[in-house]
Amino acid sequence: MQNTGTKGHDAPVRPFEIAHRDVLKIAIPMMIAYLSTPLVGLVATGVIAHMGKESLVGGVALAAVVFDVIFVTFNFLRAATTGFTAQALGAGDRVGEQRALASGLIIALVAGLVLLLLQGPIGTLGLAAMGAQGEVAEAAATYFHWRIWSAPFVLFNFVAFGWIIGRGEALWSMLLQTLLNGLNAGLAYYWVIGLGWGVEGVAIASLVAEAVTALAGLFLILKKTDHTAWRLPDLAVLKRSFSVNGDMMIRSFALLIGLTFFTRQSGFLGIDVLAANTILLRFYFFGVAFLDGVATAAEQLAGRAVGARYRPAFDRTIRLTTIWGLIFAAVVSLAFFAGGGWIIELTSPTAAVTALAKSHLFYVVALPFVGIIAFQMDGVYIGATWSRQIRNLMLASLVVYFVAWAILQPLFGNDGLWIALLLFQGARSIAFRLMLPKLAAATFR
Repeated sequence: MQNTGTKGHDAPVRPFEIAHRDVLKIAIPMMIAYLSTPLVGLVATGVIAHMGKESLVGGVALAAVVFDVIFVTFNFLRAATTGFTAQALGAGDRVGEQRALASGLIIALVAGLVLLLLQGPIGTLGLAAMGAQGEVAEAAATYFHWRIWSAPFVLFNFVAFGWIIGRGEALWSMLLQTLLNGLNAGLAYYWVIGLGWGVEGVAIASLVAEAVTALAGLFLILKKTDHTAWRLPDLAVLKRSFSVNGDMMIRSFALLIGLTFFTRQSGFLGIDVLAANTILLRFYFFGVAFLDGVATAAEQLAGRAVGARYRPAFDRTIRLTTIWGLIFAAVVSLAFFAGGGWIIELTSPTAAVTALAKSHLFYVVALPFVGIIAFQMDGVYIGATWSRQIRNLMLASLVVYFVAWAILQPLFGNDGLWIALLLFQGARSIAFRLMLPKLAAATFR
């Protein structure tokens, strides 16, 4: 069992209480922050579409997928920093908190510089993998050339967001996320519609928004940290940070593979199936904003309980985040059930796609209930920095997904593909929940 606390098992117990409001004051601001993110993509697509050239829309879309892969893979920086910071907060360890922040920033800046140095081969391989050709390839290359310079700022922001969330200051995180997304959307609209900068305008908008947000995050870090407690991380801290971040990276990549594979297989089933499933996945990503809000609350509170070595607070976190997770999952499912048909009709390009999407709406309605425990447990494991376990269980769940797909899709077509996705979420929920008592007992022994 890896040591999860900041000071080990000989540290004093620091009791604290957790109430419903403690969950909600983290979950609700983070839901608002997460909901604003998809709007940026809609604005970017809309302003490029205004130029009237499909090749530009396609080029930006393909290049954006490359960045999704890169940045989602590095999202472990936010998760690990949240866990380390929350544990240090629970232990009352100011030096440990700022060492965790420093180690995260070191990894982020080094990784960001490496991405800049390797931008040539990354861009060439990424766009080739997406099959970009002709005018689409030119637009994608232009977008990539400008946006890749945002990489150090993006990774810095991951760490800054993780540190702020780990401190339990979700309102500041929401404000930073709103600044990032609002500035991105506003600049994209002005530079493309107002000044006619085209693809460059959208990419530079992302670059500037990330840079400004990074400066705001740096200001908060300097304002909220105790300068006398700043220490460079020693070798042991860096080693643990690299270990946990490496496990989290594998976990993030496995989750990305699962969703990407779903889209890939949808394409093999036909253009109508791909279009219908793409529309339905928009529901899923909307619901994820609510489920991730609860998961973020679980991250901070569970990590704080582990750092404080106070088992009652940990158990209370599990109980309250389960209650609120089920409540929000029910709200999301009811919203999908009530408004799903209307939204499908509004966004579907043909009658055939509309009918197909409506016939599979049930699976999207079921997803929040099937997946809420998986999201909650993700948060708990991240907060406790049970990184090796989250890595192994995620990989095992991915194997269940692939086996279910191999059996069910040939038998039931698109229904089989959706059932496999539900089993992927369900396997994560069950496996993470069953492992929880053993890990908690070892951590709080």
